[in-house]
Amino acid sequence: MKEKNYFGYIIGGVFIIFITMLLIGSIYTISAGYRGVLLTFGKPTMESKEEGLHFKVPIVQSIKKLEVRKQKIEVSAASASRDLQVVSTTVALNFHIFPSNVPLLYQELGLEYNSRIIQPAIQESVKAVTAKYAAEELITNRQAVREDMKLAMEDKLEKYFLVVDDFNIVNFDFSEEFNKAIEQKVTAEQLKLKAEKDLERIEVEARQKQQEALGEQMANIARAEGEAQAIEKINSQLLQSPQYIEWLKVTKWNGILPSVTSGMPFIDVTSKISDSE
Repeated sequence: MKEKNYFGYIIGGVFIIFITMLLIGSIYTISAGYRGVLLTFGKPTMESKEEGLHFKVPIVQSIKKLEVRKQKIEVSAASASRDLQVVSTTVALNFHIFPSNVPLLYQELGLEYNSRIIQPAIQESVKAVTAKYAAEELITNRQAVREDMKLAMEDKLEKYFLVVDDFNIVNFDFSEEFNKAIEQKVTAEQLKLKAEKDLERIEVEARQKQQEALGEQMANIARAEGEAQAIEKINSQLLQSPQYIEWLKVTKWNGILPSVTSGMPFIDVTSKISDSE
């Protein structure tokens, strides 16, 4: 009798454990930033399970969780420019899954959408866009190249319910020969700019010297004209009054007699005329 009771306890305990496991297995949660795809015998339902607590049928149903927050992937791609220069491009893509389309994405691509769709799309887009530009244009028109690549990525990923949030070119790398050619060109342009600035400076200095020389010439002309006018005035006064020279002697003399004189003291007539004017 005791053995039968003991066996019954074992059966009861197993049943309780089984029921407990079924109850635990029927509950699942979706964390923030994720959506769930409920599978019934492996077939996905078309309802995207949102964040929070949910229930499922144990054993029959299972849940797959996909992140719908912004994700980042960085990829390197080798390509050729329009002028057949080898270009190694590193790009960074920010994207997210459209939340309501998580079941469709899982049904078509599963959880390997990164390797199946995103990386091949980046490789193809980079090659297609870089082939449209010459190697030097990839550097000088970097923003336009970035926009072209972003548009190409949006077109390719949209059909798979993937949204492009941002796309950036991290780096362009060219062959050693091309890098040297670019360096030489930059150096030549810098030397040309320096030569142009030096020429401009020399021209400015030449104009300044020319202006200074012209100013000095004008001053000399003005002095010559002043002296000519003074002489003309003296001649005019002499014609009008022969005693004018005597008057100049008197007005010019400072009243001090020289200690030794052999004649009339020298009188600066031109200076006196200028003072009188």
